Amino acid sequence: MSAEVKQSLARGQFEDTIRLARQALQTEQSESQQKELRYCIAVAYRLKGDILQAIKSNTDNIQRNPEYARTYQELGYCFLAQQQHQDAANYFYRATQLNPALVACWRNLLTFYQQTQNHKAEHIAQLQLTRLEKLPKAILGARDLMYEGQLEGADKVCRQYLQQHKHDAEALTLLGELGIQLKAYPEAEFVLESCVALHPQHYFAGLEYIKLLNQIGKFSQSLKICEQLLKHHSQDKPLQLAKAGALLGIGDISASIELYQQLLKEDEQQPYIQLLLGHALKANGQIEDAIAAYQMARQFKPDFGDAYWSLANTKTYRFSESELQSMENLTNTAETNLEDKIHIHFALGKALEDAKEYQQSFLHYESGNKLKQAQTGYDISAMERQVDRQITACNQALFSNLTGCGAEDPAPIFIVGLPRAGSTLLEQILASHSQVEGTMELHNVLSLVSKLRGKANAYPENLQEIEPAYFQRFGEQYLKDTQIYRSDKAFFIDKMPNNFMHVGLIKLMLPNAKVIDARRAPMDCCFSGYKQLFGEGQEFSYDLDSIARYYRSYEKLMAHWDQVLPGFVLKVQHEDVIDDVETQIRRLLDFCGLEFEAQCLRFYETQRAIKTPSSEQVKQPINRKGQDRWRHYETHLQPLKERFLSPRD
Repeated sequence: MSAEVKQSLARGQFEDTIRLARQALQTEQSESQQKELRYCIAVAYRLKGDILQAIKSNTDNIQRNPEYARTYQELGYCFLAQQQHQDAANYFYRATQLNPALVACWRNLLTFYQQTQNHKAEHIAQLQLTRLEKLPKAILGARDLMYEGQLEGADKVCRQYLQQHKHDAEALTLLGELGIQLKAYPEAEFVLESCVALHPQHYFAGLEYIKLLNQIGKFSQSLKICEQLLKHHSQDKPLQLAKAGALLGIGDISASIELYQQLLKEDEQQPYIQLLLGHALKANGQIEDAIAAYQMARQFKPDFGDAYWSLANTKTYRFSESELQSMENLTNTAETNLEDKIHIHFALGKALEDAKEYQQSFLHYESGNKLKQAQTGYDISAMERQVDRQITACNQALFSNLTGCGAEDPAPIFIVGLPRAGSTLLEQILASHSQVEGTMELHNVLSLVSKLRGKANAYPENLQEIEPAYFQRFGEQYLKDTQIYRSDKAFFIDKMPNNFMHVGLIKLMLPNAKVIDARRAPMDCCFSGYKQLFGEGQEFSYDLDSIARYYRSYEKLMAHWDQVLPGFVLKVQHEDVIDDVETQIRRLLDFCGLEFEAQCLRFYETQRAIKTPSSEQVKQPINRKGQDRWRHYETHLQPLKERFLSPRD
C-alpha cells in the first residue's frame, strides 16, 4: 500500500484517502496490497461519517476476502457508531475468531459482555485481553502478522526479539506456533519442548505443545503433558479437550467419550465439543449416537459447516428438504465464514449425489474444492519433483550398499497408496486375523522424514550419507514409539497412505516389514478423492488436474520400488478383491506370512475402531456400490479422462 494513502488517512484527509486509494487500485497487482487499499477506503468512509457507505465497502470487501479479520472489525465499529451494539459485538467476535490478536476487538467485546451481564463470555474476553496486554509489543505485532497470514514476517520479528530475550516464553511459544503453521513440525516440536522444559508451568506453551503432539500422532507423550498441566489447571476446558483427543489417539475411545460427555454435562450448548463427541462415537461404531451428537452441534450453531459435513460423511445420513434448503442458503450468504462454506458445499455435494441430482451435486463439489484449493494454494509440481528425487536417490546401488541394515522385527505391515483406494478394506481384512493388530494412520514415518529433511531439505539424498547403524536405530525407535497402539499380537498395521513416498526408507530401517500397495482404478479413485473433504493433508485432492497428476506420479514411484526392491511390495487391486475376495485374501495373508483364518472372509463382523471415511463401508460385505460412480459426472471430468481413458472408453 502506498505511503501516501497511509499518510493521508493518518492526517484525517479522508476524501484524499479514498481518491488516492482508488487510483492505486488501478495499478496495484498484489492481492494483499489491494486488500489493504480497500480496507483504507472503508475506514475513511467511517471516519468521515458516511457509515452506510462504509458498511457497503466492508460488505464488498468480505465478498473479496472473507478471511480478513480487520474488515469484520471495521463493521463492528460501523454498527457501534449506529448504536447497534449486538451487531457490533457479532462482528468484533468474528474478527477475533480470525485474528485473536486484535486487542481493540476484545476491549469492545468485554464492554458489551459486561453491559449485557454475560459473565461467561466476559470471563473469556478478560482472559484474552489480559494475556494480549501483557505481551511484549514486538510479540503482539508478530502474532498479528501470523494471524493475517504473513508468516515469514512474523517469524522474522519473533527471531529478532529472541536474539535479545533468548528464553522468553511467549516468544518461544509463538515461534513454535509459526513452525506448525509452516509445517516445520520437527523444529516446532523442538522449540515447544524446550519452552516447556524451561517454563514447565507456562500454560500456553504447554497447550501448544500438546496440540502439536496430537497433530503429529505422539498421543502418549501428549497425554503425559496434559496430566502435568491439569494438576495446576484441573478445570481447564482446552486441556481436557486435548486429553480427550489424546485418549482417542491411543485407542482408549471409551475414556475419550466419557470425558467429552462429562464436559457436556456442565453445558450441552458447546457445538464444537458435540462435534468431537460425534467423531469419537463414530470411531467406536456408535453411528446413531454420533449422528445425534452432530445434530446437536448443528442445533447450537446453525451455520456449523463441519457438523453438516460430518453428518454427510457418515455415508448413511439423509438430509431432509428443509435441511438442504437451509444449507443452500448458508452457502449463498456472506455471513457464513469460508471454512463453514467449504464444509457445507461438500455436504450438499454428497446429499445431492444420494438424491441422484448429479448436475447440482457436481456444482457443489466443484465449489467446495475451488474454495479449498484457493485456501491451501497446493502446487502439484512440488510433489512431482519429490518423486523424481526419490527415484534418483533411492537407486539400486543404495540398497545394494546397505544390505543387512535396519531393525529385523517383521511386525509392521504398511498399507500405502492413495486415499479412497480401498486401504481401509485391506486393513479391516488383516485386522480380522488373530495375529494382526489394526491401529490407524500413524505419523511416525512422516515425522522421521521431517527430521531427515531438516532445514536444508536434504532428504532423500542424505540416505546415501547416513551411517548404516543409524537405520537400525530408526527402526527400533519406530517400533518403540508405535508400541502404545499395540497389544500382544505379533503384527500390526500402519495405514498411513502417504508412506508410499518413503518405501525406500522403510526398507532400510525395517527390512522385514511388509508393504501393501492398495490400488484402485484411477477414475474411481481420483473422483472419490475429489468428493472427499479430508481432515488434514491430501491437499492434492481439491483440483482434478492435480489429483490426476498425483496418481500418475504415484504409479511412477511404485513402479520404481518394484524395480529396485523386487518382492518388497504387494500390489492389491481393489477391483480384483471385489471380483474374487477369497483368492485375494489368501494372497494377502500369504504375503504377510500368515495362516488363513476364516474370519478374514467375514471381516465386516470384526468390531474395532475405524477413524477413516470408509468406516461404515468396511462393515458391510464386499459390494460394487463404489464402482463407476464417476460416470454420473463424466461430462465434468475431462482432466481425469484425458489422462486415464483411451478414446474408446
